[in-house]
Amino acid sequence: MGYLEKVNSLSLYLIVGGILLFISFLCIVFIVKSYRAGLKIGMDKKVLKRAITSSATFTVLPSVSILLGVIALSGSLGIPASWLRLSVVGNLQYEATVAEIAASSMGLSLNNLNTDALSTILLVMTVGIIWGCLLSIFTMKKYSSKLSIKSSGEKKGASYASWAMVAMMIGLCSTFVGSYIAGAIVNKDLVPFITVLVSALFMALFELLSKKHKAFENFSLAISMLLGMTGAVIVSAL
Repeated sequence: MGYLEKVNSLSLYLIVGGILLFISFLCIVFIVKSYRAGLKIGMDKKVLKRAITSSATFTVLPSVSILLGVIALSGSLGIPASWLRLSVVGNLQYEATVAEIAASSMGLSLNNLNTDALSTILLVMTVGIIWGCLLSIFTMKKYSSKLSIKSSGEKKGASYASWAMVAMMIGLCSTFVGSYIAGAIVNKDLVPFITVLVSALFMALFELLSKKHKAFENFSLAISMLLGMTGAVIVSAL
């Protein structure tokens, strides 16, 4: 049995399916509890049902980007592992980056893995991302009280969270884009650079369109990813 057959085996599908069914059950429990809590404080049933329906509707298109992430990772990690990671706590940027770092540290690439390497990659992913969940349990209450740098009676200004998110995104973009530019110049590998360029251009376009039509916010990420992948396919073919 080859590597891809092992990482896409029935046993892994059953394990991952069981985990995701349990999480889905918890989601339903929280929906029911939230609905009952809304009724308890006097909210109208029609308002609650409208909120549930609209939330479910507007999660369909953004979830396409998650599906694309599963497809992108499944060629290296297999469908069950990718499905589990991106369905629970991970995201494509983190998962792909950590997987590549872990694989390169073992002298491998994502296109040349074995089951031992996969176990190591999944362990690194889990250890790296679990701290956000744990710290949220013990520190979120104290941290959230410090998010706003302006009191209610003062002039409204940017919060600490806003500055932190902007700084984090600038750092991430600088790291990734810098590596893509270096790869294009040094290794003559234009595919990553063209992919991010096409995605960024269409994301900027959708950002402008969303100012006039809010509906564009719901599928801008998914379509930008698809168009970026299309650009990568065209460049690779050329």
